[in-house]
Amino acid sequence: YRVCAREGGSLRGSIARVFNPLVREISDQILAKNYSLTENYWTIQQDTMLKLDKIPLFQKLEKAENVLIAGAGGGFDVYASLPLYLNLKAQGKNVHLANLSFTWLQDTTAKEIFPNCFLANAVDQDLSGRNYFPEKYLSTWFLTQQQQVPVYCFDKTGVKPLKKAYNFLIDQLKIDTILLVDGGTDSLMFGDEASLGTPAEDICSMAAVHQCKVKDKYLISLGFGIDHFHGVSHYLFLENTATLMRNGGYLGAFQVLAEMPEGQQYVAAVKYANECMKGKESIVSNSIVSAIAGEFGNHHRTHRTLGSELFINPLMSLYWCYDLGKVIRQNKYYDNIKNTNTFGDINTALFQFRETVSDIRMKQQLPLY
Repeated sequence: YRVCAREGGSLRGSIARVFNPLVREISDQILAKNYSLTENYWTIQQDTMLKLDKIPLFQKLEKAENVLIAGAGGGFDVYASLPLYLNLKAQGKNVHLANLSFTWLQDTTAKEIFPNCFLANAVDQDLSGRNYFPEKYLSTWFLTQQQQVPVYCFDKTGVKPLKKAYNFLIDQLKIDTILLVDGGTDSLMFGDEASLGTPAEDICSMAAVHQCKVKDKYLISLGFGIDHFHGVSHYLFLENTATLMRNGGYLGAFQVLAEMPEGQQYVAAVKYANECMKGKESIVSNSIVSAIAGEFGNHHRTHRTLGSELFINPLMSLYWCYDLGKVIRQNKYYDNIKNTNTFGDINTALFQFRETVSDIRMKQQLPLY
């Protein structure tokens, strides 16, 4: 009744808005046989029994053979994928890198292998004069390590075209598992928070991959605290993670350390990109690298952050891992953007959705001293 009175709508419509997401979640879980009834309450069952001495994500990936790791939010998110790529390659898996790109791909020499999907190699060039091509420089860094690793680049587009591009790679590379990596935490905003950060790129990738014809799909966040700059509340990030813990969508966290080969190579790749893209260094990547190096507080690795106050801290180098499908089920605006054709459509749908949100969860300070 309170919802009905507040929104001025019908009682039936208000009840539907409140209960439909809950019914959809329970139905999905029952159909997937993820619940069992014991002692008169529902308990979540994992497909894989997780163990304290194992990293849950890697337990889930034990049977994976052909893995696509993709930067979800564009720009340098593909660099946040690097430690995962290196570890899975060392396990003997076939691993490929992709990225939702901020590069003007039409103004590069990268080959368009499918609509909105380009293949970037070390020899490709940015012809726009911007010198912004992080995917190319990552491939070039691999070449300095005597490895030839291309990066698949997706144009910023709508969910439907991006899904087609992902499905093309799935078929071409025989992908059985996709890891979406977000450099930051705004991908975990559900839509009713006071600030969503910069969610358009993340939700585009998440929605497209969610609809793809691959069973095993995960969302991974690296960079706790970085999106404070974009207004993201990390109190609400933790609250959302707790929600996902209750429905089996949270797969734990693990840390990249400077003593790990993967950490050392990640640091080296970011340093290489800094040298190649002077003036366009990644704030996210350099903040994470600072955390890996043990820096703390208002430490600036690039001049781009001078004049702002940073809080570099050990939590920035933690990978937080989630079941993508269960994150999508909690997202309140997925239905608004799931059939978009252009990136502009996503921004319009987001704006229209936010106009309808009345119960905003306000920012709160973490009660820690």
